[in-house]
Amino acid sequence: MPNPASPSVSGFHGLAQRVLPVNRGAVRPDGEYVLYWMTAFRRLSWNFALDRAVWWALELRKPLVILEALRLDYPWASDRFHTFILQGMAENAARCRSTPAFYYPYLERAPGEGKGLLCALSQRACVVITDDYPAFFLPRMTEAAGRKVDVLLEKVDANGLLPLSVPGKAFGSAYAFRRYLQSALREHLLHPPLENPLEQLPQNPKAVSLRDIESRWPPCTEADFADPARSVSSLPINHGVQPVTTARGGTAPARCRLEDFLGRKMSRYAAERQHPDEDVTSGLSPYLHFGHIGAHEIFAAVCRHEEWSPERLSPKATGSRQGWWGMSEGAEAFLDQLITWRELGFNLCRYDSAYDAYDSLPAWAQNTLAKHALDPRPWLYPLPLLENAETHDPIWNAAQRQLVQEGVIHNYLRMLWGKKILHWTPSPQEALEILIELNNKYALDGRDPNSYTGIFWIFGRYDRPWGPERPVFGTVRTMSSENTARKIRLEDYLARFGAENPTIRRFSTKRRDPKGRG
Repeated sequence: MPNPASPSVSGFHGLAQRVLPVNRGAVRPDGEYVLYWMTAFRRLSWNFALDRAVWWALELRKPLVILEALRLDYPWASDRFHTFILQGMAENAARCRSTPAFYYPYLERAPGEGKGLLCALSQRACVVITDDYPAFFLPRMTEAAGRKVDVLLEKVDANGLLPLSVPGKAFGSAYAFRRYLQSALREHLLHPPLENPLEQLPQNPKAVSLRDIESRWPPCTEADFADPARSVSSLPINHGVQPVTTARGGTAPARCRLEDFLGRKMSRYAAERQHPDEDVTSGLSPYLHFGHIGAHEIFAAVCRHEEWSPERLSPKATGSRQGWWGMSEGAEAFLDQLITWRELGFNLCRYDSAYDAYDSLPAWAQNTLAKHALDPRPWLYPLPLLENAETHDPIWNAAQRQLVQEGVIHNYLRMLWGKKILHWTPSPQEALEILIELNNKYALDGRDPNSYTGIFWIFGRYDRPWGPERPVFGTVRTMSSENTARKIRLEDYLARFGAENPTIRRFSTKRRDPKGRG
């Protein structure tokens, strides 16, 4: 098999530690094309998986076909997520028209309708490349495809700056992972993915005819892309979770947000990111989740803004949150979120398949929560009241309304939102189920390793015991709305999301002892 660093195809670096075979299939040199099955990294730039597909196309002197499909039966499928993905697909289709690649966008319109499409395309392919994403249903889907595809299927990691294969283990704290990053990341910064990999392809490739396959599985039309929200309105998915009006899917909107963040917000990020009224967060997490922008592109843009070069890196791996990059305070604080905390979640998902199970919590956290499992809760709210923001707490209600309306929660308030659900449910296990349900149902950046990091942090993951021991929480860190109101600026946020809806029925949740004593 050709080596990813083969001199016959120049310009491709950093692939060796990111490519894994999914099956034992062989490359078929007499196939018609190279097939890239785009599943998680839904972008045409800064994408190691696309680099690998382009590399194969050049090595084998074949055209490149890009399949981007949207199925119906993924968990929590809704108008919100379908619309966001279709908006990105529309942009990819428009961009591919001016490239040598053949783009095949497919929207499943009835359950099971798309079955067989990948196999039909792969039967005429030399090799199939797909995305190596370690969470949600994608690992199972990729492994299942490996058993059906009759040629070599490779998956490629384009998740973050550090290849997932490099550490060889999961880390138990952000400090330990940060310290490891500071010792291991330097060499990987020198080999980013290509900014425009499709430019490497010959401008006049051999024609690809897929009429027989397209007649069985018709690709998306211009009408589908013209109004994605209308296109998904008739599909058998959850229409109760509506598309958001505050964010549009695609790489171009992601780049606009990145430019705005660098120009107006990053200098204030370290000091003011906890204050919802200041609005200095990047807003990039939905785009990272759906793969419309990658961490490498964001990092490169920060470096350009800071006029930074790797010579400014500190030689010492201390694990400190500040000082290692040799950048401004705002840039270092942002990179700690983008790289340390985000990739910490990907690291766990790679090395622990039970990342979303309660039993994956640290032993100390499980023990202390078990010890206090029968403590009286001050309030008990079932899922419907929480989902409708019908609690006694106006700050919590505001955060939940933002989630339902905009598909995001302000970073700081997301922590409070989770801690109060733990405080208001009969058991930590039930609290976890509710958190996962609400987050994955409504959040544009849900169903993601990074969002599971945030959810499980509520219960003690990546944290330490905090004293004194308290009811319900034990030594798991607590947060209160009273302290939050004193610490952060919320006036504008509450004016936007906190006004109680007069149509919501008022109620008084009875304070109840789970043991039945009150």
